[in-house]
Amino acid sequence: MANQTRVLSCIQPTGEMHLGNYLGALRAWVEGQHRCDAFHGVVDLHALTVTEEPGVVGEATLRTAAMLFAVGLDPEIATVFAQSHVPEHSQLGWIMQCQISFGELSRMTQFKDKSTKREGQFVAAGLFTYPALQAADILLYDTNEVPVGDDQRQHIEITRDAAIRFNHRFGETLVIPEAVTPAAGARVMSLQDPTSKMSKSDDSDAGCVYLTDDPKDVLKKFKRAVTDSDTGLDAVRFDRDEKPGVANLLEINAAVTGRTPAAVAAEYEQYGRLKVDTGEAVVATLDPIRTRYFELLDDPGELARLLAVGAEKAREVASATVERVHRAIGMLPA
Repeated sequence: MANQTRVLSCIQPTGEMHLGNYLGALRAWVEGQHRCDAFHGVVDLHALTVTEEPGVVGEATLRTAAMLFAVGLDPEIATVFAQSHVPEHSQLGWIMQCQISFGELSRMTQFKDKSTKREGQFVAAGLFTYPALQAADILLYDTNEVPVGDDQRQHIEITRDAAIRFNHRFGETLVIPEAVTPAAGARVMSLQDPTSKMSKSDDSDAGCVYLTDDPKDVLKKFKRAVTDSDTGLDAVRFDRDEKPGVANLLEINAAVTGRTPAAVAAEYEQYGRLKVDTGEAVVATLDPIRTRYFELLDDPGELARLLAVGAEKAREVASATVERVHRAIGMLPA
C-alpha cells in the first residue's frame, strides 16, 4: 500500500443516497479502491454545523456507512471510517485553524452561500471555520490526491495554503495534496425535470430514485419519467439539448448496462419500452445493494465491527501525523 497513491474522498451523513450519487461518484469509489490506497470518511463532525437536535447525526452516520459497504467498499481494502471515531481530526483541526487566517475564511464562497440560506436562523461559528477541519481531514492521512468538482476546489486550495504555511513555519512535515478531477461518472438528471440534476431536494419524489427504493417504486418512477411528444421514427435518439428527458434515460441505461447512450438508442423506437427496460436494468443494479444495506442495518454488531476496522486503520496513520506535527511545532510531549 505504501507505494500506492493515497486518495481521500469523504461524504457527509446528510440523508438518503440516490441513483445520481451512485452512478456519479460511489461506483467510482468502489472501482478506485483496487487502484489506490483509498480512504473514505463519513464526516459526521461536519454535520454538526447544521444539527440542532439529538439522535440525528448518529443515525445518519450509520445509514451512510451501511450504504458505503453495501455498494461494494471492502473494509479489508479501503479504509472506511466515521470521522468522530478518529479524535485526531479534532486535534489537527484546531492546529489548522491556527494556520488559516480570518481573511482566508471570509473569502470562502460556500460559507457565504450556506449562511445566506440560513438567514434568520442560527449560524454556527463552525460553518465559518469548517474549512480548517476539512484541511485536517485531508492532511491527517498524508493524502496525495483529492477528487473534487469545481465547487470544492477552493477548499483544496486553502488546505494546500495551510500545509505550505505550516511547513514554512515548522519545517517539512505535511504532504501537500493535489486536487484532481474525477473520471466523469454518469450525469443523472431528475426523471421529472431532466434539465436539473437528480436531487433529494426535488419538489417531487417521483424525479429521484433512492438506492433504498422498493423495486416497484423504481419501475413506477421510470414509467412516469418525462420525455417529449415526439413520435417520429428517430424519436429515440441521444440529444441532450433537444431531448433532455430521452437523453437522461439513455445515459442511465448505458451506465448500468455498460454501453454508450447511442448504442442503447439504436435498440428502441418507442419511449415506453425504453422506460420499462431502463427501470428494470436499474432495479437489477440496485437490488443487491439494497439487500446488503438492509442486512447491515439489521446487524448493528457487524456494522460496528466494520467501522471499528476502518477506525483502527485510520488512527494508525492519523496518530502518526499528529505526533509528527506536535514534534515539528515543539509541543511539550505528554
